[in-house]
Order: sequence, then C-alpha cells, then structure tokens
Amino acid sequence: MHEHSSSRGRRMSGAGTVALSLGLCLCAGQLIGASPAVASTTQAASTTAGTAAAAAKVTPKLTASVNTRSLAWGSTLKVTAKVIDPRTGKVAKGTVRLQAWRTNKWVTWDTETVKSGAVTLAARPTSKGVGSGVYVRTLFTGSGYNQAASTKVKISVKSSGAKILAEAKKHKGALYLFGAAGPKRFDCSGFTKYVYKKAAGKNLPHKANSQQKYGKAVSKSHKRVGDLIVFRSGSYGYHAGIYAGGGYMYDSPHTGARVGKHKIYGSNYVVRRLVA
Repeated sequence: MHEHSSSRGRRMSGAGTVALSLGLCLCAGQLIGASPAVASTTQAASTTAGTAAAAAKVTPKLTASVNTRSLAWGSTLKVTAKVIDPRTGKVAKGTVRLQAWRTNKWVTWDTETVKSGAVTLAARPTSKGVGSGVYVRTLFTGSGYNQAASTKVKISVKSSGAKILAEAKKHKGALYLFGAAGPKRFDCSGFTKYVYKKAAGKNLPHKANSQQKYGKAVSKSHKRVGDLIVFRSGSYGYHAGIYAGGGYMYDSPHTGARVGKHKIYGSNYVVRRLVA
C-alpha cells in the first residue's frame, strides 16, 4: 500500500511539473507580448498599406476648347487641351486623344503627348453626316493617373465647295447621255443636279438655263471651288459645270465624252454660289 501511494505521488508530481512549466510559458508569453514572427508580419502589413496609399491614382483636371462649333466640310477642326495634376497644380504628363463619336463608339482622330503646357489636336471631319454634326471630346491617359475625359461638344459640319468638288470627282469617267441624271450616266445639267443634291442637299432643276437662277450671283473674279458655272448664248444658259479651280471645271460635256476636269472655255458664263 505504501509503495502504491508513493507511485501515485510520483506521477502527480510529474504532471504538476509539466502544468507548472506550461503555466510559466503562457505567463511569459503574456508578459513579453507578440513573438518576433508576429511583429514582423504586422510591420509588413503596415508597410504594404502605406505603399498602396502612396501609389493611389488621382484624376487630373482636363480642360478642352475648340476653335469653332460650325465647320465647313474639309476644313480643320482644332482642339486645345490642358491637363493639370490637382495635387501639385502643375501639368500632368501623359497622352491626349481627340475622339469623335462614330457608330456607337469613340474613334480617335488625333493623338498628342503632353509634356509641358497645352497641346493642340487637329482633324478634318469628312463624314457623310453633313448637317447633322459630330460629337467630339478629348481623353487623357497617363501613368499614375485615372483616365479623364472632357465634356463632349457637338460640331456642326456644313456643306462647302470642297465637298461639292469631292463629290464631282467621284464620277470622273461617267459617259454622257442626254437626259440622264446619274448615278451612272449624265448630261451636263443632270451632272450638276446630281452632285449638288448628293453633296449639299440642294435641289436644282434638270436644265442649265433654269439652274443659272439658283444660288447667289458671284463675279467671275471671285469664283471659288465648288461654284456652279452656267455657260450662256446671250442670256440663255445652255451648259453647266462645277468650278474646280485654276481655270478648270468638272462637267459632262457632250455625246461621246465623259465626266472629267476640263478647261473653262469662253467668257460668256455666270457663276452661282450654292454653298458657303
């Protein structure tokens, strides 16, 4: 019995030693705080958060102005853009794009790099939507910045002499046919009638003598590309063409001939301006 009690005492003594040892370790842990590994992890997390905050992107202030909101077809649209970093008040470096809204998406017309001060972007709208206009904007992208877009602006595109001439050139080579008004064959007034309707929405009669009464009268010395020229016998108009500059015109001359650029003949003609 004595030996049995002694053995139990020894076992309890050993267990107490272990428990005491664990208790001391726990107390020590509470007294000395987090272990080196835990402290290191906490410090790393703090550093990462600080780095992320420092690298946060900002949205720059983008301003843009256009040289006109009413542009003649073929003329140059100029847009001046300036980008400022709101944190410093200085120029934000990056890229600015001039974009137009086309077929349900923004299409880039011109691109410039911002280095210092303002940048100027340019484009020549030559879309088919003359009269309806086109929406444009500028878009900035740069390292360390969020994208920034300017407010879209509508630019109305007016018909011009350049557009009239561009349409006339498309039909070069079409064979003359009396009474025809396009799009494959033309007589003289049928050609001018078709071109002005297609390029500027102007409705002219199918007769040279009647066409000379349309538009604004312009002196020969002040004629411009795209003006209507009507040749006369006395005061009767018998042939029509479109001024192409340099003493030439586009016309459909006569049977056996084709639409093309021909030298203006004679001096008995009148000039009529149908587009600005």
